Amino acid sequence: MKLTQQQIDDFHREGWLFLPELFSEEETAYLAREAVAIYAADRPEVWREKSGAPRTAFAAHLYNEGFAALAAHPRMIEPIEQIFGEKLYMHQFKINAKSAFTGDVWQWHQDYGTWKRDDGMPEPRAMNIAIFLDEVMPINGPLMLVPRSQHAGDLKASHDRETTSYPLWTLDEETVTRLVREGGIVAPTGKAGGMLMFHGNLVHGSAGNITPYPRKIVYLTLNAVSNYIRSPTRPDYIAHRDFTPIETVDDDALRRLARAHRQAAE
Repeated sequence: MKLTQQQIDDFHREGWLFLPELFSEEETAYLAREAVAIYAADRPEVWREKSGAPRTAFAAHLYNEGFAALAAHPRMIEPIEQIFGEKLYMHQFKINAKSAFTGDVWQWHQDYGTWKRDDGMPEPRAMNIAIFLDEVMPINGPLMLVPRSQHAGDLKASHDRETTSYPLWTLDEETVTRLVREGGIVAPTGKAGGMLMFHGNLVHGSAGNITPYPRKIVYLTLNAVSNYIRSPTRPDYIAHRDFTPIETVDDDALRRLARAHRQAAE
């Protein structure tokens, strides 16, 4: 799969690009079921809110065949290789829960700030990918982006270990206000299967979810192989040390797995 020149231009200007329903209902329904089972597991990779509800599950592609197929899917890998002009490896893989009624906030932040400070990533040549496993609506805690904020570069941040169960390098209100006045806020929404890609320096965050509608999203960080991390401080299930270039699977690999699991359950 290749992006058009217009899509590439839009991404470089705005810092993000949304591709609706890139994955089918059959594929995403299968992954959503797998995610629920993973959240229920007692594993160190599964982090929970202070309430006990699941917050995020790391590295599922290393122990679940469905998410392994997603992690090497050409519909996701090829557009990012096109933008970076080189092969990629998986820096991070997580499934964020944003559970119904209890999903907590993600504070305003830039992801590259964390990758640089905690992992020793040299440059913001890693791409964020968000794949919707549920419908993302304006009411159930969609990801909010500040367009064009990636042009501000790597911003000063503070390490917030108190607000939520997940420590994050967050931005102050004055900085966020200034950037929002310049670029506004957008919150891409859509059906399960949509894919959002955004720059590592794009400012983003999300509100809590107090609706009955869960919002599961797979977040992947695809890093250019030449930009491998130099000094990781986090566990390797959070910041991977395997810099092997990703080789894509067949386009129908995920679909075949979904059908095989459905037939086995019948």
